[in-house]
Amino acid sequence: MKESRPSQRIVITGVGLAAPGADNLADFRHNLLAGLSGIRLMEHRYIGKVPAGLCDFPETKYRKRKDNKRGTRAGCLGVYAAHEAVADAGLNLAASDRSRVGVYVGLTEHGNVETENEVYNLGQFDNNVDFWSHHHNPRTVLNNPAGEITMSLDITGPHYSVGAACAAGNAALIQGLQMLRLHDVDLALCGGISESTGSFGVFASFKAQGALASHPDPRQASRPFDRGRNGIVIAEGACLYTLERLDDALARGVKIHGEIIGYAMNSDARDFVLPYWPRQAECMRLALSRAGLVAQDIDIVNSHATGTRQGDIEECHALREVFADCPRTYINNTKSLIGHAMGAAGGLELAGNLPAFTDRLVHPTINIDDLDPACSLPNLVRDRAVETNGVKVILNNSFGMLGINSVVIVGKYQQ
Repeated sequence: MKESRPSQRIVITGVGLAAPGADNLADFRHNLLAGLSGIRLMEHRYIGKVPAGLCDFPETKYRKRKDNKRGTRAGCLGVYAAHEAVADAGLNLAASDRSRVGVYVGLTEHGNVETENEVYNLGQFDNNVDFWSHHHNPRTVLNNPAGEITMSLDITGPHYSVGAACAAGNAALIQGLQMLRLHDVDLALCGGISESTGSFGVFASFKAQGALASHPDPRQASRPFDRGRNGIVIAEGACLYTLERLDDALARGVKIHGEIIGYAMNSDARDFVLPYWPRQAECMRLALSRAGLVAQDIDIVNSHATGTRQGDIEECHALREVFADCPRTYINNTKSLIGHAMGAAGGLELAGNLPAFTDRLVHPTINIDDLDPACSLPNLVRDRAVETNGVKVILNNSFGMLGINSVVIVGKYQQ
């Protein structure tokens, strides 16, 4: 592992999340280890009942109901996760220079839900635009969720969204790390948010592509790597992290969840939708190189696999290529348990694996009843959690449409 100055070492000191089936990291980890799905049926406008990953969390814990109503679902999720992350980090923002705090939020899309709702509501009034909400513009600008977080926490430093399709959660972590290393900020609040379950267009588009999952039992609808997989289970969620320079974290004497030791992003440059395994493999290798590691150093790989036919095959090809001779490297998949949380996926999936540094367990992938031979992987953890001799390094994959690939590597903090 490469050595760097303490001021260049970036650590995770706080985690806040709202996930399908859990509103805190401890419960989320418990569900993952137990193989408990957070997916259930939801009634969606126009298309009826569909499996989805929905979040239940105390929406008024940090913000009044009227403020949630004025804001967005993404903002509501983000405000909750941000406050939880700050509390987990033991930070007192009132005693801090809030102009030195940056908020970087990864999004796959934003504004769809608000626009679709306004158009639908307008139709109830013969399309009279006098009934169009004057809150629409601030609700739909891309920086909305990040901006709602700054208003709730009175943060006056920079805030913006990172649009990187389903690689956005990882991309926002990378952005936060880079801003800390540049000393543009002293604290980065970053991660991903998704309100995709509120969008008819997202469901309709995946259905039109033949990529929307269906199953009589919603808990079994998300089934990456299974021969019978038939698409994506759309999920909402949020996961935000507090990142700090190591010397600042040590000065506060705070618990460190892990250290970001490598990352990479690249582009397929080939297709709007279809992924390309050689570029995914290159992205993983670049992240390993930047971390000063080899593939054999990785203990857990959290795969991106979404349950689409070709997407899973492409990633498995890349994983076999990179981790061909790694008998100690375990591979799992979090989407089988919570669905695909789009912009929040990378953040939630990393968070679900971080406790492995302490409990030494690798959470399972569920719903693989008939493994697709094209998705056969060495040390794929299925059905039950696996206990290891220790976990020191986790690699997190997140890939997205337009061929954007991201990899983040987090190590167990060691002096």
